[in-house]
Amino acid sequence: MAKSTWYSVQKRESYEAKYGHLRKPLLEIAERHPEYGYRRTTSELQDWGYPINHKVVQRLHRSWYLAVMKKLKAPKPNPIHKLLKEVRSSMNLVSRLKEIDDLEVLYTDFTEVLYQKGGAKAQLMPIVDHQSKLVVGHAVGPSDDTDLALAAWRQGKRTLKRLGRRLEDVIIHHDQDGVYLGHRWVHEIIVSSKSRISYSEKGAKENVHMESFNGRFKQENRDLFWDQDDLESLKKVVAERIRYYNFVRKHSALGNKSPMKYLKEKGKITL
Repeated sequence: MAKSTWYSVQKRESYEAKYGHLRKPLLEIAERHPEYGYRRTTSELQDWGYPINHKVVQRLHRSWYLAVMKKLKAPKPNPIHKLLKEVRSSMNLVSRLKEIDDLEVLYTDFTEVLYQKGGAKAQLMPIVDHQSKLVVGHAVGPSDDTDLALAAWRQGKRTLKRLGRRLEDVIIHHDQDGVYLGHRWVHEIIVSSKSRISYSEKGAKENVHMESFNGRFKQENRDLFWDQDDLESLKKVVAERIRYYNFVRKHSALGNKSPMKYLKEKGKITL
């Protein structure tokens, strides 16, 4: 054992022994008032006749692990998550489809993007078509929250309407992230847009198309994203690269055509 460790332990033990008379009242306060931190605990101790400095209480809290006694209320169970557990075998609508038409099944998920030469992180949420590989919508922001998801979907809806696709015929597939289980997202997709939601039961294993897109898109554009100095410039670059992806980049799965050219040749759109 190192000498420093030995003397540190001895010092701590002597400190706890010095204030051993406070252990019982501190435990009692922790049980009565689990929401109290060291400041309010200090005030309570002083009311009980113990003229103690808050620094002593703070150190004793750490030494005796009193912070772990805080009784935090468990969050209420998400009713959507509860429902999915009951219908687990049928939550994945995509797995039950024998054939998938263009712009019928859309995949999405959040993915992290590095910029400022690795000094900053942003979240990207693309929405990608299963058949044509078209990115119908996307959004970039500082965090993977509901506002970002809804921004991506608003853009996706505009694209689908412009291409003549009825929202009622669209399925959007993703995992069971908290955002996608939230009331705002579910209400927007099912009630407002009248589309359908398909949930992945096994996370990324049942959303491989999205994982593949995110990995490939970030790898191909890593250096461009890496060099951006702020979030606004990153947003512009992402938008430019997605436009390139949709209109120019050839995809082997589409016979070496871009998604837009593929859809045009199938008579889905006119450019």
